[in-house]
Amino acid sequence: MVASRKAVSTVTFIDNYCSVYRDLFADVRGFEAFKFLHLGMISEIPRKSLPAIARAVGLPNDQVLHHFLTESPLLYPTTVLGT
Repeated sequence: MVASRKAVSTVTFIDNYCSVYRDLFADVRGFEAFKFLHLGMISEIPRKSLPAIARAVGLPNDQVLHHFLTESPLLYPTTVLGT
């Protein structure tokens, strides 16, 4: 079995806050997107769009954030969707 890598660090209080929710995520990429969204929401960018948040947190594009919001099992559990 391959050990998963550690999530990228952000701002200390974001890391501390989000660490409580780490066990809800099956993979580290989803957890990182969760942290990046939190960081983007508190950033001083004038418009909180996914492309703007991605730029503010240093991502090459907003694809990771988009996939997290549209396909996250955390946000859309199978018990709600019935699949």
